[in-house]
Amino acid sequence: MSTNRHRDAMVRKGRGATFDPRNRFAPTVSEAVDDGWWQEAVPERLATEVRDERTRSALSWNTSPDLPFDRSLNPYRGCEHGCIYCYARPSHAYWDLSPGLDFETRLITRNGLVERLEEELGKPGYVCRPIALSGNTDCYQPLEAERRTTRAILELLLACRHPVSIVTKSALVLRDLDLLRDLAGHRLVRVMVSLTSLDSDLKRTLEPRAASPGARLRVIGTLAEAGVPVGTLVAPVIPGLTDHEMERLLGAAREAGADWAGWTLLRLPREVAPLFAAWLEAHYPERAAKVMSLIRQCRGGLDYDPRFGHRMRGQGVFADLLEQRFRTVCRRLGLNAPATSEAMRLDTTAFRPPRAQGDLFD
Repeated sequence: MSTNRHRDAMVRKGRGATFDPRNRFAPTVSEAVDDGWWQEAVPERLATEVRDERTRSALSWNTSPDLPFDRSLNPYRGCEHGCIYCYARPSHAYWDLSPGLDFETRLITRNGLVERLEEELGKPGYVCRPIALSGNTDCYQPLEAERRTTRAILELLLACRHPVSIVTKSALVLRDLDLLRDLAGHRLVRVMVSLTSLDSDLKRTLEPRAASPGARLRVIGTLAEAGVPVGTLVAPVIPGLTDHEMERLLGAAREAGADWAGWTLLRLPREVAPLFAAWLEAHYPERAAKVMSLIRQCRGGLDYDPRFGHRMRGQGVFADLLEQRFRTVCRRLGLNAPATSEAMRLDTTAFRPPRAQGDLFD
């Protein structure tokens, strides 16, 4: 009984992380201990705090062979969705914050981002290729409803005829259906809706403030009906916890209107590994050892293998089986057909630099 009480005490309603791991860049570490003196009770709910950051540059660049894009754009640092598995959590340490509860409760919004993006798109040497919107955190997390930075970005990209790909697990994306429809008319957008589980109870703790599975499927259907190229990412696949749902997830996405699909294996870089292990012990203690064992089987005995070519898919018998299952069900459902791949290809030839303001709104 005492174990259950301790486990429940670690869980904050509406939050994914059960604790704040130390910031690995901090020179000192402080730890709260019970010394017998009165201490203020830890609140069950944690409020979200937002601070502003002056943006110096907009686009982030990468040369990773594992990624289908070389540039990305993130309107916000941290993410209130609170997905416990989020590979972006360690990046919060760069802002002198913890990758744990801080990542989902202490957010940073990037002021001046659209202006910096306009400047960068207008540079003489800029070469147009698709921008990945939400390469790190979700551009349609709840904060977007207030700040509307993502919508302003899409307005600029539409005016410049610049292609963009979006990954989200939020129904807020439908607010911008008018822009997405116009972008799609010029072959400038594709949207990938992330699906992790169809189990609403699991979702409530795994991704506490993200849209429900049913809402995400409705997003796929609405986008498809509007003529916006849409697919799904079964991501991440969690061995021993969600992997059994792969066929059902792909089938539901296909029925909703998705034409393309991808998948990634759970990634546990740096602080994400202990955060995820603690989450398992808090919510699924009877499965925790099995899940972590299967993860290590896919990662060469480690919690995580960051090598290119391995980090997205893993290795070994279990990882190979996941890939075979994915390919088989996609073939059966008609996902990722050659014609679909061509339809998902974005046009880079119509780009008009924003410095040519007189031509932008023809």
